[in-house]
Amino acid sequence: MQRSDGRQPDQLRPVRFERRFTRFAAGSVLAHCGETQVLCTVTIQSGVPRFLEGKGQGWLTAEYRMLPGATPQRHEREFMRLSGRTQEIQRLIGRSLRATLDMQALGERTIVVDADVLQADAGTRTTSITGGFVALKDALDPLVQSGELARSPLVNQVAAVSVGLLHDQALLDLNYVEDVAAEIDCNLVMNQKLELIEVQGTAESGSFSRSQFNQILDLAEKGIQELMQFQLQAFDSAG
Repeated sequence: MQRSDGRQPDQLRPVRFERRFTRFAAGSVLAHCGETQVLCTVTIQSGVPRFLEGKGQGWLTAEYRMLPGATPQRHEREFMRLSGRTQEIQRLIGRSLRATLDMQALGERTIVVDADVLQADAGTRTTSITGGFVALKDALDPLVQSGELARSPLVNQVAAVSVGLLHDQALLDLNYVEDVAAEIDCNLVMNQKLELIEVQGTAESGSFSRSQFNQILDLAEKGIQELMQFQLQAFDSAG
């Protein structure tokens, strides 16, 4: 089938990371995935939640928001009452990025990752995770270089991507037009060993077979390997 933007079925949208995008955050990245843009910032605070006090280990949590102008119709700001979607996405981001860390090496510090969607064209949660890792590394590296941390708490690299089935064709990295039409929509998170951290798969209509799911996994592996190369290239740049 012909994709709406002319890509091949196994082709990612253009990916770019603008590191150190803001001045005050310990790590900040504007992550571009096609027309989707997510500002990922990282703050490191002393102390941990009460349930971890005295255990000598750290914690990571995440917050996710969609800015009002991120979509064609203005998106209402969420204040005290978060939608179920927002809560689910920020928990996913937190779980995914916690999988990168040795919490004992972090010590009693709390990392807060903020993912703010500036422009949405599908894949905001996966872009938040992939860009969030870049911001996280940028935030932690200076603590190791200064000697504040004896070693880096980062023990895994992580990235995420969406794969969908549209007219029985598996497509990598869905844009909005494809996302709303897809019969099957999956979000997958993996580490550098291609071990699964999370799989979210939903049949929007009908169902899907084991062989189709294998196709989805194969495409996800390919896309995540490429995303990790983009992450490494970003670190090699002077950004």
